[in-house]
Amino acid sequence: MKQQSKFLSLVLRHAPEKAGVTLDPQGWVPIDDLLAGCAKAGQKIDRATLEQIVATSDKKRFTLSNDGTRIRAAQGHSVAVELGLIPAEPPATLFHGTAAKSVAVIMAEGLKPGRRQQVHLSLDADTATNVGMRHGKPVVLTVDAFDMHQLGHQFFQADNGVWLTDLVPPQFLTAPT
Repeated sequence: MKQQSKFLSLVLRHAPEKAGVTLDPQGWVPIDDLLAGCAKAGQKIDRATLEQIVATSDKKRFTLSNDGTRIRAAQGHSVAVELGLIPAEPPATLFHGTAAKSVAVIMAEGLKPGRRQQVHLSLDADTATNVGMRHGKPVVLTVDAFDMHQLGHQFFQADNGVWLTDLVPPQFLTAPT
């Protein structure tokens, strides 16, 4: 099921063409189209398996529509989508996990979305540490979300709890000493 979940993430976040589907402007795709496309791509996933993947995803990567006919990635897109998230007041402090090798550049230039549409921030340092471990020796940066928000930076909270913003200027970042 892990391989199927990774394939769904690839299709719903970065490369819908891998399953021959098209995301609508908000990132949704009809589940029947997705399952048919996955089968054509050699990734046999039935409705029950899809629902199990959605329910058991540790990071809650996927969102089902209220009527249960469509699915999308909760966040993390590199393809252009408008999730329709409403700006929200963030907690005073958020966290970003990265690799130690990236800290100097980030502290000089700030956090940028890279290949994704927005910067991803975590509510807690443990989650950020896990994210950072995917890229090397993890370092957790602290983000002064309160001051950013007070100065007009917008924040959004994805369906899975991840906080999103367009960029984090360096003056709002603190690295561990």
